[in-house]
Amino acid sequence: MKPSQLTLDELFEAQIQILATTLRPNTVKQYRSCARCFLTHLHATFPRLHKLSQLRRDPHLLSWLRSLAQQHPLLPSYRRPRSATGLRNITRTHHLHTIRRLLHDLANHGHPLPLDLIRREDFPPHDHYLPRPLSREEDERLQQQLRHMDTLEANALRLIRATGIRIGECIALPLDCLRPVRENETALHVPLGKLHTERLVPVDEETQRIVARILELRALAPVARLAKSQSFLLPRRGQRGPLYGILYQALIDVAQRAGCTSRITPHRLRHSYASEMLRLGVSLPALMQLLGHKDIRMTLRYVEVTLLDLQREFQRARQNAASLHSIPQLPLPSPTLPGRADLATIRKAIAATHHLLQLFQPQLEDPTARRKLRRLTQRLLNIGRELDHLPKNECTLAG
Repeated sequence: MKPSQLTLDELFEAQIQILATTLRPNTVKQYRSCARCFLTHLHATFPRLHKLSQLRRDPHLLSWLRSLAQQHPLLPSYRRPRSATGLRNITRTHHLHTIRRLLHDLANHGHPLPLDLIRREDFPPHDHYLPRPLSREEDERLQQQLRHMDTLEANALRLIRATGIRIGECIALPLDCLRPVRENETALHVPLGKLHTERLVPVDEETQRIVARILELRALAPVARLAKSQSFLLPRRGQRGPLYGILYQALIDVAQRAGCTSRITPHRLRHSYASEMLRLGVSLPALMQLLGHKDIRMTLRYVEVTLLDLQREFQRARQNAASLHSIPQLPLPSPTLPGRADLATIRKAIAATHHLLQLFQPQLEDPTARRKLRRLTQRLLNIGRELDHLPKNECTLAG
């Protein structure tokens, strides 16, 4: 069948099949979901639209864009709530990127399509969510409850909190995830994951004991789970989806038992890990490597968890100003002969005094005192300039 004779659904599916040769299965599934959303809206709103060459920005694409913003497009009309406010901006952006990619590839394969069906101004602004680490009280209670339960799921959650890995990365950890790096140093090997990167996360003895306990509990798991996950640290019956749900529900149950009032998700454990590392003094580049980020801007979002501590750190820095700005003892230049002083010696003494005053000035908290000190410093500089105008026959002064 010629491409011109294919329906819209068949054309999009053929293009997705081409992408499936290089993309991951989950990504291909997302492409199909977005394409189904797009085509369902076109079929329902424009029943006379049958060919790709008939597709236009106005009214077809603009109508679809309005549907994304006004109501949930994946639900049938009878299930949509009256107060539906549309998809989140990040979801709408994902739909736009996906459909634009498919339309662009179809145009490259010779299908007559306008170039500006989806424009840059069609994308909604990015939602900016602050990271939400657990409070120190909730974090301590949660970890204590996890240690008390000592189940396979509880230890998996402890491992996520201790290393900052994503829950999907924890599910994909291999049996030999602990790797010796140097003598008495061990790291957790995180395989290729969300961003198609792998990394090594340094671990302490407590984390090594958590992994060892998971291996002990793993040996007690049913044979059916072990048979289907021989190479994974966490046993599972089939795909990773059910195990994700088990860990998520286990975290909810543990949080309730620990008396945590806020909503806790596995990713908040990752935020808590990043917050702890920042408070311990880990630099941003090092934290980026620990979290497995490709872009420092993503890591910078984790810095905002320490903004609440800025006032305390600022006050602590002011209290320690004296020790941070200690004044060194500068030796004054001695005259060349006892009882006599030349002009060069006086200039050196003035320069040393000027330097000491500059070091002493940051310690003064009173603005009036700091202004007086600046005036005295300026007078010293003026004295040094006046010395340059002395007659040459008076450059040596008697004591």
